[in-house]
Amino acid sequence: MTLLSRIFGLLRDITLATLFGASGGTDAFLVAFKIPNFMRRLFGEGAFSLAFVPVLSEYKEKHDKIVLKDLINHVAGTLGGFLLLLSILGMVFAPAVVYIFAPGFAGNEGQLELTADLLRITFPYIFFIALVAFAGGILNSFHRFAIPAFTPVLLNICLILSAFYLAPHFEEALMALAWGVAIAGIVQLLIQFPSLLKLGLMPVPRIKRGHEGVKKIIKLMIPAIFGSSVAQINLLLDTIIASFLISGSVTWLYYSDRLLEFPLGVLGIAIATVILPTLSQQHARASAEQFNQTLNWALRLVTLIAIPAGVGLFILAGPIIASLFEYGKFTTSDTYFASLSLMAYMLGLPALIVIKILAPGYYARQDTRTPVRIGIIAMVCNMFMNIAFVVPLVMTGYEAPHVGLALATSLSAYINAMLLYSGLRNK
Repeated sequence: MTLLSRIFGLLRDITLATLFGASGGTDAFLVAFKIPNFMRRLFGEGAFSLAFVPVLSEYKEKHDKIVLKDLINHVAGTLGGFLLLLSILGMVFAPAVVYIFAPGFAGNEGQLELTADLLRITFPYIFFIALVAFAGGILNSFHRFAIPAFTPVLLNICLILSAFYLAPHFEEALMALAWGVAIAGIVQLLIQFPSLLKLGLMPVPRIKRGHEGVKKIIKLMIPAIFGSSVAQINLLLDTIIASFLISGSVTWLYYSDRLLEFPLGVLGIAIATVILPTLSQQHARASAEQFNQTLNWALRLVTLIAIPAGVGLFILAGPIIASLFEYGKFTTSDTYFASLSLMAYMLGLPALIVIKILAPGYYARQDTRTPVRIGIIAMVCNMFMNIAFVVPLVMTGYEAPHVGLALATSLSAYINAMLLYSGLRNK
């Protein structure tokens, strides 16, 4: 299902590249789309899932269904209330949020205003998609993986249909894409309901101060926000710096990052999603030998495929981007610049995939602090390397300084992966 979602993701990107190309306008939409996506990784499938699934697995092992349902209801109420408040604040303060995430747009009032208008429509996506991750966490804990993994397909279908059928009805065609994102959030949530009803675990939101399970999840989630989002923060820093570079830089990085996400999603995220509930149950049963075997199996499998995938995408970066995206408004020049950053990203693919496998080894043990410390070290290294690589490239007049951002992301991923690995070996 994850493979299917990635295929539809490529079809979506081909559609956007063909119809909209790479311009200041596409930079504006991609920033407006990245902000709720970034927060989704923090409060949805990232930190929240990594904190929620181990606690839910523990409740499932040690308590009856009534206690389990009570936990789900109170998590739904607490998470839903927080997300609703966050969505309202994001819509009200959209221009300020854009200024924080893409300060380079401040010099272009039209681009800043367009991004803020798009963000007001896309921001509520965080409310729906984080609840989708919550529902997915419940289903994954009961080894129902298909529906949660299929939901991204619906986002991609909504964006493709919006680009073809809604865009002609808008004065600013990119507004249609923003509405496509908002509609997708609702559709993705609704498709989870039948599976939850079948399990008898459809949440009825409740809020109670001091609920033991909710407190435990929040306690685990706060450090996990930093630990699970290091890659996202690194990509966000890339966006901030890219907003100061030549027009199109955000879009070139986006398309090369999307091709990085294909093997990362199919291998890393899919396998990490499957092993987290298993590792959590093995830890709850104190089965150290089985825990090690699960991690070893996952590492062997991803390494076997990640290295040839990275080499292949590096060598064929130009032809692959040309084949997938170079139609309509996406030019030969765009292909060239996007392929350079794709090659830089591919150097870090094995490390980025290994991080996805190693991190659940800590979260399943309800240790969210160690990945945070490691993640912060990697993030600081990435920030320094961003400046160390990009500034000289700009100063010397190199035509593609955005490549420095992709290279910094790759190198910091190796630091992150090596520290996570050595920590688990020591344990």
